[in-house]
Amino acid sequence: MMARLLPVLAKAAEGVAAGMLAAIFATFILQIVARYIFGWSLGWTIELSLSLWLWLVLFTCAFVLRERDHVKFDVLVTSLRPGARRICALLASISIFAALLASVPDSWDYVTFYKIKKSAVFRIPLIWVFSIYIIFLVAVIARYGWRIAAILRGYNPDLDQRDIMAD
Repeated sequence: MMARLLPVLAKAAEGVAAGMLAAIFATFILQIVARYIFGWSLGWTIELSLSLWLWLVLFTCAFVLRERDHVKFDVLVTSLRPGARRICALLASISIFAALLASVPDSWDYVTFYKIKKSAVFRIPLIWVFSIYIIFLVAVIARYGWRIAAILRGYNPDLDQRDIMAD
């Protein structure tokens, strides 16, 4: 069941990200046309573009990008044997998991503080704009928790397979 549901959710997340990118592009084109053809200044287009950009980056990182899609500086790690690489992946995953988990209380306080502030043009509470960070935080913590469990079960994420022979 879960094996069939994950690809559907992945495609849905890609669709949401593509929709946000399309909305940013359409807003950008509208802003250019309004300013340079009609001489109008549309302040809301900047606010919408910036808010969508924040949501696009964090949403995509949390739900669309795979681990191997991220930029890594792994020159030293790739020169190690598979078992040592798995240990490095485990240590890196634990570090990211712990750091993000430790940041939850302060991040929650910061984002919920924005319930009293409103955006300049749309006048919506800024908690709605910045709430994507909490969603991102929970998703990435869950992802790295899952990754830690997988590595401990013998999965080597750098090889994308189980280690048949331990070093």
